[in-house]
Amino acid sequence: MSARPTLRVVSFPGLQPYRPLWDMQQRLWRQRYRGEISDTLLLLEHRPVITLGRNAVREHLLMGEDWFAERGVDLVDVDRGGDVTYHGPGQLVAYWIFDLRAWRQDVHHYLRQIEEVVIRTLGSFGIEAARSDGATGVWTKDEKIAAIGLHLSHWVSTHGFALNITTDLEPFRWIVPCGLHGRGVTSMNKRMAAVPDRSAVENVIVAEAAELFGRNVESLSVESLEAQNQTLDKPPSDEGVLRKIGASL
Repeated sequence: MSARPTLRVVSFPGLQPYRPLWDMQQRLWRQRYRGEISDTLLLLEHRPVITLGRNAVREHLLMGEDWFAERGVDLVDVDRGGDVTYHGPGQLVAYWIFDLRAWRQDVHHYLRQIEEVVIRTLGSFGIEAARSDGATGVWTKDEKIAAIGLHLSHWVSTHGFALNITTDLEPFRWIVPCGLHGRGVTSMNKRMAAVPDRSAVENVIVAEAAELFGRNVESLSVESLEAQNQTLDKPPSDEGVLRKIGASL
């Protein structure tokens, strides 16, 4: 029996700005597409930012752009699916650089598996969570606790999910979260008497992801990841591959 593929896991300390991590996802996408690295999971928290996916409606920003700028909240148009969402302190973001060519070329099943990782993780902390018909993400008591937005190009994914642990929920009042009117947003903090720290949540997420996707886990430091990026992140010599990459980013 062949060994299970590797899932590299990188946990970033502190609060990360959005754009550099988006750039990093794109670099990792190129490396995974070329087969230079294995599947990679980035775990982190962002500084306050609102992202607008491919299907975003600008009217779902309930405040003006100057209003957000005055409060230091960046607005970023991104290539993931979905509408408008918020990222900030206390929210665990998981970016999946995952090659479905080497797993199963089924986007719907991939999305359901990511939801299942979150559902199982919450269940391990005593929070009953589930899917909601017609609304991507993970829900508890009809409130969204984790948003999911993905982008796939040539069967390699970027973006992922955002799980509210101790997130300040006020910023979700500044937008129509994920374009869903009349549905609330919640957090683990609102559903538990004693909230686990981020590292405890990360450990369960990684264990569930390894089981559901059949992977062996390799923990990688941020420094090691950045050093590897400097080595690998070179333009491919094949012009055809370059055209494909340029068209998909």
